[in-house]
Amino acid sequence: MIRYILALFVFVSLSFTVAVKKQNALPNIYSFKVESLEGGTINFSSFKGKKILIVNTASKCGYTPQYEELEALYEKYKDKLVVIGFPANNFGGQEPGTNAEIKEFCTGTYHVTFPMAAKISVKGDDMHPLYQWLTSKEKNGVLDAEIKWNFNKFLLNEKGELVAYFPSKVKPMSEEITSKL
Repeated sequence: MIRYILALFVFVSLSFTVAVKKQNALPNIYSFKVESLEGGTINFSSFKGKKILIVNTASKCGYTPQYEELEALYEKYKDKLVVIGFPANNFGGQEPGTNAEIKEFCTGTYHVTFPMAAKISVKGDDMHPLYQWLTSKEKNGVLDAEIKWNFNKFLLNEKGELVAYFPSKVKPMSEEITSKL
């Protein structure tokens, strides 16, 4: 009888532990899919095994010339890194265009070839779920970050784990970023 009660206790304890772990499991970057600037879907699970640099972008910002370095970074490291741009109009109306206008600007002016998402919101009540995940330690398990302007950068490792956050002033080709690649 004691063995039965002990076995039942162990079973219930293990079942409860598994249920709590599942309930507390955080989504990872690979669970996200976003609309592409070109109209398709960017599926983050297709980037398993590569580092990912996520950047909120804008076409009419003092930091807009960073597109050139983002493209250079992408070209130099594209065997192990993907850069993904997220146009957002959250700061001073600096990304007022449509997705088609943004695409034309990025490809025509900066010859961007890295993936670009459709325009989203990166802060406020309408913040995109991906940015909710990126900016909340409660959700990403690593850090809290506040998007204060355009061209903030989040670096994820090959396992999809958030490893670093860089504010606007950190240039894409800086040693601060390249040393982590």
